[in-house]
Amino acid sequence: MNIRDLINRYKTDDRVTQFTKALNSSKNPKIQLKGLVGSADAIVALSSYFILHKPILFVLPDREEAAYFQSDLESVLDKQVLLFPSSYRKSFDFTQADTANVLARAEVLNELNHDSEYGKIVVSYPEAIAEKVIDRSALEKNTLEISLGAKLGIDFINEFLIDYDFDRRDFVYEPGQFSIRGGIVDIFSFSSDLPYRIEFFGDEVESIRSFEIESQLSVADVKSLTIVPNVQAKFLTESNISILDYIDQDTQLWFKDVEFTLDIIKAGFKKAVELWKALPAADKSQNPEWIDPKFAFTDEKLLGDHLQDFPLIEFGKQFFYKTDNRFEFETKPQPSFNKDFNLLIHNLKENEKGGIVNFIFTDSPKQIERLYAILEDIDKTAKFTPINSMLREGFIDPQIQTAFYTDHQIFDRYYKYKLKKGYQKSQAITLKDLRELKSGDYVTHIDHGIGKYAGLEKVEVNGKTQEMIRLIYADNDLLYVNINSLNRIAKYSGKESGVPKMNKLGTDAWDKLKKTTKKKVKDIARDLIKLYALRKTQAGTAFSPDSYLQTELEASFIYEDTPDQLKATQDVKKDMESPHPMDRLVCGDVGFGKTEIAVRAAFKAVAEGKQAAILVPTTILALQHFKTFSSRLKDFPVTVDYINRFKTSKQIKDTLAEAAAGKVDILIGTHRLLSKDVKFKDLGIMIIDEEQKFGVTAKERLKAVRVNVDTLTLTATPIPRTLHFSLMGARDLSIISTPPPNRQPVSTELHVFNDKLIQEAVQFELDRGGQVFFIHNRVNDLMQLGGLIQKLVPKARIGIAHGQLDGDQLEDVMLDFINGEKDVLVATTIIEAGLDIPNANTIIINHAHMFGLSDLHQMRGRVGRSNKKAFCYLLSPPLSTLTSEARKRLSAIEEFSDLGSGFNVAMRDLDIRGSGNLLGAEQSGFIAEIGFEMYHKILDEAIQELKEAEFKGLFENEPARPFVGFTQVDTDLELYIPDAYITNITERYNLYTELSKLNNEAELAVFEKHLADRFGPVPLQVKTMLSVVRLQWLGKKLGFEKISFKKNSLRGYFLSDKQSAYFDSNTFTKILTFAQNHPRMCNLKEVKNTLRIAFDNISTVEEAIETLELID
Repeated sequence: MNIRDLINRYKTDDRVTQFTKALNSSKNPKIQLKGLVGSADAIVALSSYFILHKPILFVLPDREEAAYFQSDLESVLDKQVLLFPSSYRKSFDFTQADTANVLARAEVLNELNHDSEYGKIVVSYPEAIAEKVIDRSALEKNTLEISLGAKLGIDFINEFLIDYDFDRRDFVYEPGQFSIRGGIVDIFSFSSDLPYRIEFFGDEVESIRSFEIESQLSVADVKSLTIVPNVQAKFLTESNISILDYIDQDTQLWFKDVEFTLDIIKAGFKKAVELWKALPAADKSQNPEWIDPKFAFTDEKLLGDHLQDFPLIEFGKQFFYKTDNRFEFETKPQPSFNKDFNLLIHNLKENEKGGIVNFIFTDSPKQIERLYAILEDIDKTAKFTPINSMLREGFIDPQIQTAFYTDHQIFDRYYKYKLKKGYQKSQAITLKDLRELKSGDYVTHIDHGIGKYAGLEKVEVNGKTQEMIRLIYADNDLLYVNINSLNRIAKYSGKESGVPKMNKLGTDAWDKLKKTTKKKVKDIARDLIKLYALRKTQAGTAFSPDSYLQTELEASFIYEDTPDQLKATQDVKKDMESPHPMDRLVCGDVGFGKTEIAVRAAFKAVAEGKQAAILVPTTILALQHFKTFSSRLKDFPVTVDYINRFKTSKQIKDTLAEAAAGKVDILIGTHRLLSKDVKFKDLGIMIIDEEQKFGVTAKERLKAVRVNVDTLTLTATPIPRTLHFSLMGARDLSIISTPPPNRQPVSTELHVFNDKLIQEAVQFELDRGGQVFFIHNRVNDLMQLGGLIQKLVPKARIGIAHGQLDGDQLEDVMLDFINGEKDVLVATTIIEAGLDIPNANTIIINHAHMFGLSDLHQMRGRVGRSNKKAFCYLLSPPLSTLTSEARKRLSAIEEFSDLGSGFNVAMRDLDIRGSGNLLGAEQSGFIAEIGFEMYHKILDEAIQELKEAEFKGLFENEPARPFVGFTQVDTDLELYIPDAYITNITERYNLYTELSKLNNEAELAVFEKHLADRFGPVPLQVKTMLSVVRLQWLGKKLGFEKISFKKNSLRGYFLSDKQSAYFDSNTFTKILTFAQNHPRMCNLKEVKNTLRIAFDNISTVEEAIETLELID
C-alpha cells in the first residue's frame, strides 16, 4: 500500500468530486470545506489537484503551520513543494532581511516564471503574501540565461555581473559574488542554493556545473543556468506588484483562515508604516534597500478586493465569505493513547469491527518493527497496514472507512517538518579563515624555532624558478622553506596576549627548549600510560550480554536513535562486557541524547545486581537527572535516589545507609558522592556528567575510583585536556555528532545592550507561549535587571535565580520556571549546567564577552530543544571596545549556530585560550614558548618513544614506525603554482600545505582532480611538483633523510645516526645488494660522516622515481 492509493480513494469520493465540480461551474467561486481535521486538508487538496491540475496557492495562518503543511504535501507527492517565505526575520520589520528567505522568494518567482511543473503548488503565509514582488517583465529583462555551447565571452559576463552589483572575489562563498580565474567563471545567483562554475573554451561555454561552497568542488553538471540578480534590492520600485498579480489567473487560492490573514496584514502594515516614520533620515539614506512600506507591502483592503478575482477555497474552522457552496467532511481526529498500547490495540480492533481499515503512517522502518513487536507481546489479532510516509496529524474518515494514524502521535513523539536545507553560511569556511596564515603571523619551524611568516617568494635555483615560504627570524635573518618541507612549520598559537620571542638562527637555544619540553611531557605521559596499563591489568566486572529487560527499555525510548547514538551505545556495552574496566568518554553536543546512553548503561549494570553511581556538577542537575532516570525506569524494578544540598542531613544519612546495604540501585549526586562516608555495597559503574565542571581535587578522587570500576564520562564541550588524552588513546572516545532528526539551528545574533531589543525578544517569545532565559553574571544587579524587564514587558512573570539563594528558595524558583509559572528567568550561569526546559526557546546573554566559548555554547544549548525556532541574543559592549579574543569568541559562536558544532567549538577554543591548562599549569609555560602545534608534535613523539621503549609490552600490536620521520627534498626543478593559474596567495599557500600533508597515490590523484576542477587544466610546473611529492615518499620508504636532485644527479643521504636499527633492516640490505649489482648505475660512499647513494644522468623527476623503484 502506498499513499497514492489512498489519494485515489479520495479522487472518486463524492464529496471531492462535488466540490471540484463546483470549482469548475462558475467564475471565481467561493467554496467552503468543513470538518477537515489533522492532515485531511492536505490529502483532500491534493486529490482535487490530481483531478483539475490547476495551480494552487495555499495560505496558512503562520510560517510554522505552512511548513508543516508543506511537509505533508511533500510526503504525499514525494517531491519538493515550494514555500514562499517573507524576506524578513521578524514580520514586517523591513530593516532585517534574511538572506536565505530572500533567496527562496527569488527561486519561487523564477519557477512561476518558467511555468515549470514545480511551480504549480506554492505554500505561503500572511506576512509573505503581503510583501510585494517585482513584476514579471522586469524579472525577465534582468535575468541572464547561459546554456552549453553558447557564445558569450568572459568580458561580457564580467560586465553583466558588475552592472547587477555582483561582487567580484577570489572565491565565491555567498549569493551575489562571482570570480573569474582563467577560463573559469564562478557565479552565485540569487535563485539557487549552490553556486555554479562555468568553464569556457575560447568564447564558448564548455561546461556548467554546480559546486559545494565549503570544498569549492563540483557537485553536478547542468545544461543551462539562469542568473537572477538580487531582485529584492535592486528592482523594488514603485511598480511593484502583489504576488496575486504575479501568479496565473486560474490559480486556486486555498485559505485556512481568510479573516485571520487580513487581520495580520492590517496590523503588520500599520507596524511597518510606524517603523518607517520613526526611522531617522540618516539611516534611510545609508540603507537604500529600505523602501517606503506603501510600495513594499499590500494593505488588507487591496488584498481583500484582490481575492475576489480568484476561485477561493476556505478549509479552516471559521469562514469569511457568504456562499452556498459548503461541503461537509466529517473527519475525526486520531484518538490520543498516551503511549498506552492496550488502548491502541482496543481501538484498532473496534475500528475493524466497524469495518474501518487501519493505516499507520511512519517514515522509519524501525518504528514499524517496534509496533509489530509490541502487538506481538500484547495481542496478535490487532491488524494495521503500515505506510512508509509521514503526516503531521492523524485522522479518521468514517465515510471512506479508513483510519489514518501517525506513529509520532501513538508514541507521543515530537514530529518535525523536514526543512529544505537552504543557503547557510558555512562554518567550515570561518574555521578555515581562523586557521589561515596571514603575513606577519608567527610560525614555529620544528628545527629552527619561532619566526614570522612573510609570504611566498619566487626564488631561482640553477636558473629554474621555485616558490618558497619566507620566514623572518631574530635580527632580520631570513629563512626560505621549500614547499616540500611545509609540514615542518605550523602556525604559532600560544598565549593570547604577549608576542612570542623570536629565535635566532644558528644557535642551540631552540633545541634545548625542545629537549626540556620533551622530558617534562614524557613525565606526564608516563603517569597516564601507567594508569592506562594498570587498568588493563585490573579485572573489572565483565557484564553478560543484554537481557530482554534491556531491549524493552531501549524500545520505550521516545525518540529514534541517531546512528551515532546507536554506535555509542554499542561501544559502551561492548566495553562493559569486556573484563577490563571501561573508561569511555562520550562527547555529544548539548541535547544530543547522551543521557539516554547513561540510562542504558546504568540499567545494564543494575540488571546484574550491581549499583550505579551518577556524578553531576550541580544540585539542580542532580534533581533533573533523578527525574529523567525515574521516569525512564518507572516500569522496571529499579530504585533511584539522589543526594544534594536540598536534602536534610538526616535524609542524606538514610539514603547513604540504604546505598551501603544495597537497597538503592542508582544513586545520583554532586561531588558529595566522593566523600569518605559514601559506601556502596557493590558498585558496578560510575557515570560522570559534564566532567569539565569538576575541580582538581574531585578529579583526583575519581582517579582512585576509576582503576577498577567501569567509568563512563559524558561531556558536551570536550575541554582541551580531556580532548587530547582521549584522542591519544589513553581513553576510548565516542563522538555523537548527528543531531536528532529535525532539530533547527538556534538563530544567534550579536547586539549592543538595548531596551527595545530586549522588549521585542521577550514579547515575541511570550506571544507564542514560550519562556525566556536572561543570563547576567553579577548577582547584585539581578534585581535591577528583573525590574527593567518587568517595566518593558509588564505582563511577564519574572523569577530570579542565583547561587547565593538558599537551597529551598533556588529550587522553588527553578521549579516554578520548569512548571511554567514564571515566564522569564533572570539568572546567573547556574542554568548553563544542564537545565532542560523544552518550552524555553529564547535566551538572552548579557555581557556575553565575559564568557568562554564552551560556556556560551552550553548556555545556548538550553534552548531549541523542541521544534520551535529558538533565538539566542548575545549582548555585549560595542565590538570596537572588546579585546580581539572576545571578538573572535563571539563571532565564532554566532556563526556556529548549527547543532553538532560543539566539537568545532572546542577546537576553536584550544586555539583561542592559548591552550593554557592543557596538561596542568607548568606546561602552559612551555606552550607559550613553543606554540601549541609544536607542543602537540612533541607530545606525539614523546608518547611514541615511551611506547617503543619503557612500555613495549603494553603496546605489542602497535604498527612499526618508519625509520625516517621526514625526508627533505632539494631540487633545481620548476616548482611552483603559476600566478596566472591561482592568483590568490593565501590559497596557494593553503594548497602547498595540503600537498605536503598527502600520504599516498590515491590522495594525490584526488588533489590533482580537485585542482583541475577549481582552476582549469593543471600546468606543467604543478605536475612536476606532484611528482616531487612521489619522490619524497619513495625516499621516506627507503630510509633517506634527505634527497638532492640537482644538475641531473640524484643523491640519497642515509640516517646520520649510525646506531639506528635501520642499518640492520631488510630495506638497507636491499639497497646494498642493488648497489653491488649495478656498479655502473650508482655508487655508495661516505660524505661528512653520512652515507650517501648517488645516481647520475637522470634528467626528469619521473626518471628519478623509476630509478628508485628499481631498488624496491
